[in-house]
Amino acid sequence: MPRYLRRGIHERIKADGSVLIPLDEAQVREELAVLRKCDIQGVAICLINAYVNASHEQRIRELVREELGDIAVSISSETSPLAKEWARASTTTIDVLMKLIYGDYSTKLANGLTDLGFSGEFNYANCAAQLVNADIAMEQPFEIVFAGPAAGAVASAHFGTLIDRGNLLCADVGGTSCDISMVSDGAPYVNTTFLLEHDLVVNALSTEVDSIGAGGGSLVTISPTGDLLVGPGSAGANPGPACYGRGGTQPATTDTLVMMGVVDPTTFAGGRMSLDPEKSRKAFEDLDTTLSMHQRINYAFNIGVNNVAEGITNIAIKHGIDPRDYSLVAFGAAGPMLLPACLDHVHAREVIVPPHPGLFSALGLVSSDQVYGDSRGSYVMLTPEAAASIDKIYAEMEAGLRARFRDSAAQIEFVRSMDARLAGQTWETPFVSVPAGEITPAKVDEMVQNFHHVYQSRAGNRFDDLPVQAVTYRVEAVVKVGKVDYPRLQQGSGCVLKPESTFDLRYLSEEPISAGRYQRETFKAGDRIEGPAVIHEALSTTFMLPGQIATVGEYGELRITRT
Repeated sequence: MPRYLRRGIHERIKADGSVLIPLDEAQVREELAVLRKCDIQGVAICLINAYVNASHEQRIRELVREELGDIAVSISSETSPLAKEWARASTTTIDVLMKLIYGDYSTKLANGLTDLGFSGEFNYANCAAQLVNADIAMEQPFEIVFAGPAAGAVASAHFGTLIDRGNLLCADVGGTSCDISMVSDGAPYVNTTFLLEHDLVVNALSTEVDSIGAGGGSLVTISPTGDLLVGPGSAGANPGPACYGRGGTQPATTDTLVMMGVVDPTTFAGGRMSLDPEKSRKAFEDLDTTLSMHQRINYAFNIGVNNVAEGITNIAIKHGIDPRDYSLVAFGAAGPMLLPACLDHVHAREVIVPPHPGLFSALGLVSSDQVYGDSRGSYVMLTPEAAASIDKIYAEMEAGLRARFRDSAAQIEFVRSMDARLAGQTWETPFVSVPAGEITPAKVDEMVQNFHHVYQSRAGNRFDDLPVQAVTYRVEAVVKVGKVDYPRLQQGSGCVLKPESTFDLRYLSEEPISAGRYQRETFKAGDRIEGPAVIHEALSTTFMLPGQIATVGEYGELRITRT
C-alpha cells in the first residue's frame, strides 16, 4: 500500500521486538477504502521492522481481507523474514504476482493430472532447481519464479558425479539465449538473492545463471558503421531463421550453419522439419555490406562463437577460476554446435556433450532432491551469550520444515548455514556452515571460526580479532530422491570410426574441407571421432573443428579435446 507507507505510518520497535506503537487501524481502513474503488487483485504488505515482529503485518492482512475480500495477500514477515526492507518488499510483491499467475493454473494442472490417472507426487522446481511439493510451492510461489535455467546446472552436476568431473562451466544454448552456469567441486554456484530484472530483487536461494543473446536464432545484421553483428536480436520461433521458410528475411546463426553444411536441411529436428538453404543464401546476399559471401558467413560463425566464449570467460573471471581446471558442458539444441569451437578461446580442458543434450535441462529436474528451506533475520553478535537465542531460531525453523513432509518417516537431512559479517560491515558473507544439534557456546565459537574461513576464501583476508555478527539464519530440509539413470554403453574397440558419409564443410576456410557425418546412436564406449565432423542425433547436432577429437565415454557422453 504505497500511500500508507509514504505517510510514514510504520511500526517502531526495540531490537528485541518487545515494544510496539499501536497500529492506527482507522487510518489503515481509510487507505483500504481508497483501494476498494480500484480494481485491486492482490496486496503486498511490508513494514520496515516486520522481520523482527510480524504482528502489525498480520493485523493489516486481516484488515485487507475484511475490506477488500478474499484476494491474494502476501506479508513480508512470512514471505521473506529478513533484514533490508527493499529486497523484502520486492520479494513480497513478486510473491503476490506469482499467486495471481500460478494459483488457478496450478489447480487446473493438478486436477488435469488426476483426471489422466497420475498417481505420483506433483512438484515444482524452485530457483535452485530443487523439488518442492506443488501445494507448498503455492504458499510462497516467488521461490519458483526462475527455475528453468537452473535445471541445466543441476543436470550437469549430477552427470558430473557419474563421470568424475566436479568442475564444470555449463552452457545451455537454445534459439534465443545462451544460459551459462558454473559447478565447482560438484555443486552449482548458488546465490542468496538475484535480480529478476532491474531493481526487482528476489530473496531466494538461486543457482547463478548469466544469460547472453546468443543462440540458433541470433540475427546476423550490419551496424550503421558497417560492422557485421550477431545477436542479441533473435528471429525467435516465428518467423524464425530465413531457412525456416516462414517469412524471415534476416539471416540467423542457424542460416550460417546451414550455409556451412553443418546443419543438414533434410534431417533438422529429427527430420520433422525441412529447411530451405536457398532462403539462407538470399538472406546473406541481401545484407547491406561490401563483404564477400565467404566473409559474411565466416564472420557470422566466428562472431557467434566468440560471443559465447566471451560469456563463459566473463563467468570465469568473475569467480576467479582458471578455465583450464574446468570442462565445458554443451547442451541445448545449439550448444554442441557452438561450444567445441569455443575450446581454443576459453582454454578449458575439454568439451563434454552429455547424452540427450536437447533435453538435458529437463533431465535436471529428475536429478534433484526434494528440498524445503526457511530463513530468519536477526542481528546478533556471535558471543557465548547468544547461544540460546540462536538455538531457538534453528529449532523453530527445523520443526516447521519437518511438518511440511507428508511422509513423517522420511529421512530428512537438515543443512544449516548463516550469513554473517564483521562488525561494522554493510554486506554479509553468505553460506557459512552452522553445526547441527543444540547451539552451545562452544558451537557459537565454531560458527565464528567457520565465518573466518569462508571470509578468507572469498576475500583473501582474515581478521580473527574482529567480532562477528550473524544476520541471516538458514536451514534446508533435504530428502534424497531417486535420480535419472544414464545407461552405460557397450564397450567398443577404441578405434577411430569411419564416417557414414562425407560433405564439404564450406566457409570455415578459403577452400571447402571434407568432413564426416556420423549418427550418435551407433557409437560405443571408447569409440573416437576425428574432426572436422558433424554428429547427428534427434534433438541436437555436434560440430567438431579440424584438429579436434571426440572420445565416447561409458555413459555415451562425447569428450572433445584437441589432438
